[in-house]
Amino acid sequence: MKSQSESYKEAGVDITSGYRAVELMKEHVSKTMVFGNTSPVGGFGGLLQPDLTGMEEPILVSGTDGVGTKLKLAFLQDKHDTVGLDCVAMCVNDIICVGAKPLFFLDYIAVGKNVPEKVASIVKGVAEGCIQSECCLIGGETAEMPGFYPEDEYDLAGFAVGIVDKKKVIDIEKVSEGDVIIGIASSGIHSNGYSLVRKVFDVENTDLNKTYEELDGKTLGEVLLTPTKIYVKPMLALFKEMTPHAVMHITGGGFYENIPRALPEGMSAKIYKDELEIPGIFKLLMKKGNIPERDMFNTYNMGTGMTVVVPKEDAARAVEIIEAAGEHAKVIGEIVKSSEGVIIE
Repeated sequence: MKSQSESYKEAGVDITSGYRAVELMKEHVSKTMVFGNTSPVGGFGGLLQPDLTGMEEPILVSGTDGVGTKLKLAFLQDKHDTVGLDCVAMCVNDIICVGAKPLFFLDYIAVGKNVPEKVASIVKGVAEGCIQSECCLIGGETAEMPGFYPEDEYDLAGFAVGIVDKKKVIDIEKVSEGDVIIGIASSGIHSNGYSLVRKVFDVENTDLNKTYEELDGKTLGEVLLTPTKIYVKPMLALFKEMTPHAVMHITGGGFYENIPRALPEGMSAKIYKDELEIPGIFKLLMKKGNIPERDMFNTYNMGTGMTVVVPKEDAARAVEIIEAAGEHAKVIGEIVKSSEGVIIE
């Protein structure tokens, strides 16, 4: 007998919608299965057999995150196929910082009302993020929670697991005075600081189709919903030729919080402000919100989504590898002896 419950449906949960959502998302999930030997969708646990060829001491690395209040922009514009990319990016960009290759991802979607087409659209974005990360989407959970979330809203979170050989784990104790800091361009605000973004632009009461001179012809809504860039491919390409002394994912907390996390005691990052290529959305946000520059660098990536620390003699080659992988990179600073953490000048 097909599973169904009229009583549960009267309470606001239609389990048949859940089955329909799973059927719709299978098309997207299947596209990620080329990156590993995995189990079919729908079981109680997602299985993956990792390739350990050449690894002497495999270490698993995990990371978890959500999309945060950027989801409000998806609700307001009724566009749900990109926030999944954000969710994957926030996880895999973290684990790549220790030198790990992502293996698999699982998502958790909590909805006020399960609209199968909407859920499938969200998962489409998650699957695209996994494809860009070359990892498998091996499972997830969709929870219908009437009365807890509004019918047209949802939350999205997930986690990724990667693997690295112990001898290739990035050791930040190797960071030395005179090392060079390479910045890799972001796609915009990514997925951090959206509570401030929403306050400054009053997004619930403004025309998101409006454009500004700083946005190069794009609408405000389009720019604010731009997905977080995934840095897995360029970083894996770099790891094949060299092991950086440090890698930092510039997320919430901006430069001042994230860069010191990967620096040994007594070392600081001197950032050349004139070398930074700051997108117009940050300039517009700073101007409209009357936000001090220090706060901007302590909240946002300011156009640099990831930084890589390498010896000075390896800098040119590192930039070349990252650029060949399709990302824009340049030297934006150096490591100095100091206890300040980050110096922007």
